[in-house]
Amino acid sequence: MLKGLGGLGDMAKMMKTAQEMQTKMTDLQSDLENITVVGESGAGLVKATATAKGVLTGLDIDPSIFQPDEKEVVEDLILAAIKDAQAKAAAKSEAEMSNLTESLGLPKDMKLPF
Repeated sequence: MLKGLGGLGDMAKMMKTAQEMQTKMTDLQSDLENITVVGESGAGLVKATATAKGVLTGLDIDPSIFQPDEKEVVEDLILAAIKDAQAKAAAKSEAEMSNLTESLGLPKDMKLPF
């Protein structure tokens, strides 16, 4: 019935590996809340800081861009910085997940959680 699994010893090993993976996933999810990335626009005039989970935590705007007749430009720069931070957060999160799967002996491009 368990043919191909190499016996019950292999099943116990597989269960232990699954528990380790679950623990590492939980730890990584927590770590992603503490990893930050900075998105920029306008050659660094606007910077948006976010966690690797994509939560915006800060916004830094160089005062030199505050000119009433350039309101739309400022708004565009802010949106661009936020989008850049979110893209970097997604990339960092994906890289961390890839490192985790690879450390568990799984294919690097395997998507977790399932």
